[in-house]
Amino acid sequence: MAVDANTVKELRDLCGAGMMDCKRALEEAAGNMEEAVKILRTKGMATADKKASRVANEGLVHAYIHPGARVGVLLEVNCETDFVARNELFVAFVHDVAMHIAASSPRWVSREDIAEDELKKEMDIYVAQARETGKPEKVLTKIAEGKLNKWYEQVVLLEQPFVKEPEKSIETLRRELVGRIGENIEIARFARFKVGEQAE
Repeated sequence: MAVDANTVKELRDLCGAGMMDCKRALEEAAGNMEEAVKILRTKGMATADKKASRVANEGLVHAYIHPGARVGVLLEVNCETDFVARNELFVAFVHDVAMHIAASSPRWVSREDIAEDELKKEMDIYVAQARETGKPEKVLTKIAEGKLNKWYEQVVLLEQPFVKEPEKSIETLRRELVGRIGENIEIARFARFKVGEQAE
């Protein structure tokens, strides 16, 4: 199926993918814009998986101060080249993530950053709560694991729903950007400061 240049441009503006990728996706989707977006997203996710093993030792340290100057965030995000570190999409992503951290106060970047004893403590609480419901012992762990996954969405940055687009997690945003930019991108670390927090 022949795809006109305006439709290709429209898809490119929507997704940020390359012109040829957009053209191929539209051809594959028989001109259906929504389907083409899905195809590009799926390919972007696959690209992110392939690039995950590559070393990301360039990037940015970004400081974000929320209006009112009561909350601030320092964030390090890494990429593979200094060229990408200056890319508008990358810089916008870093800013958005810092702003998200200010709003959503995650405690860790990923699940792997959570100490074993912290995880065990949470799991014990959820098993005890499940036991209170009177459910059989054999399902308690399953119930507790479900609650633990909900807890991850509250405290783990990569698993939190993005404040500007709650239907996407921060990890989904990261993977989409990897697909668009073509380099591995990693959120390395952050610190969130709130006035008076230490006194509490």
